[in-house]
Amino acid sequence: MLGPMAKTGTPTQGLREAIERSGYYPALVAEAVEAAVGGEPVSDYLVHQETTFDSNEVRRHVTVLVLTQSRFIVSHTDEQAADSTSPTPYATTSTESVKLSRISSVVLSRVVANPESYTPGTLPREVVLTVGWGAVSRLDMEPASCGDPNCEADHGYTGSSTADDLSLRVSEAGDGPETVRQALAFAKSLSEITSQASGPAA
Repeated sequence: MLGPMAKTGTPTQGLREAIERSGYYPALVAEAVEAAVGGEPVSDYLVHQETTFDSNEVRRHVTVLVLTQSRFIVSHTDEQAADSTSPTPYATTSTESVKLSRISSVVLSRVVANPESYTPGTLPREVVLTVGWGAVSRLDMEPASCGDPNCEADHGYTGSSTADDLSLRVSEAGDGPETVRQALAFAKSLSEITSQASGPAA
């Protein structure tokens, strides 16, 4: 049974089914996503699970990205081993809801094998989706110069600030070609819907 978030034949149903297929605490993940989405129809979504190895432990992480007509919703769920705060393993889930008008950049990086023989439509080996909305910025600094290679004066520093709130890497080898296709489709939907969003950033 898909539960209250499911609506037959809609992206909302597909989202719940994708969460179920991930097999990663689906009831917990679905409840968190459902609460964030509320009553809005789902326009598009992407579910990505990542497994990491930390010493002798295997940890899983799932990211769920959801688009509605007004918001971009990000959900992260991590499992943690028992520690000083909990005698048993536990999971943490967080969700963030961002107005589309706040999104300042959508960057999609593609890695393609044998670029000299690339054919349009060929699936990239991996893609990295980076979305910025101003909550987190990366500051890259470097010594400033005046252009004179013989100048030894101190010109201070120069730098650039880049919005880097979300970065999601999907690879054909690690996630499968279908997940790469879904990531490309979601990035396209996100770019299109943010270009249509209007109003001042909140």
